[in-house]
Amino acid sequence: MRLLEAVASHADGAPAKQLARETGLPLPTAYHLLRTLTHEGYLWRENGVFVLGDAAERLARGGALQNRRSKIENSLAQWRDAIGVPVYFAVYRDGEIDLVAVSDTPAAPAVDEWADFRETGHAHAIGQCLLSQLDEGARRDHLDRHPVESITPYTVRDGPTLLERLRTAERTQPVVERQEYALGTVCAAIPITAGSAAATMAISVPSHQEQRLLPAVDRLRGEVGKLFSSLAFSISI
Repeated sequence: MRLLEAVASHADGAPAKQLARETGLPLPTAYHLLRTLTHEGYLWRENGVFVLGDAAERLARGGALQNRRSKIENSLAQWRDAIGVPVYFAVYRDGEIDLVAVSDTPAAPAVDEWADFRETGHAHAIGQCLLSQLDEGARRDHLDRHPVESITPYTVRDGPTLLERLRTAERTQPVVERQEYALGTVCAAIPITAGSAAATMAISVPSHQEQRLLPAVDRLRGEVGKLFSSLAFSISI
């Protein structure tokens, strides 16, 4: 790791002897480790100097990705504790609904994903909120691949009804779903957009506590707005 860090500190690469000095390694040990790292793709040797290889670049991207995920998970946990409800974060990526993270507690459990969220976007607030951010063609494409079907007595009945609901939805208002995905649960989702990306934050409560839903989602919306304004949050994951 010290050798990788040393190589990364030189934009144009560095020779083995210099890297050995900088890391305090005996030259034979440095040579052996540099050959191993080169063989594994973490380094590349050209013109007598070592530079970072493709494997090291992938490692760096993975670390950045994990860092962003950790920020998201920490934020969800803070809002979960502050508001007292499960909090969900999802994005629409490559034509599919991707539930990125969920934060709940034993006292306030998340909805059990008993039917695949990707295939039942028409039935839950997360999916409806994401679909509402797409254009008409993208919505129809999604529903062609994942047709509307009733999974509870309250689920929207058909594609045209859902498309009309999405067309008339107020973009600034939360999407509310009552027992369409899971009996005994009501959910609300707020849209989050960054460029061409569609994302959503959502919460859920038991249906007998529905009076908590809108005040909780209003508070969540305020918290999300403060976090975005601090530039501490990224949905590019």
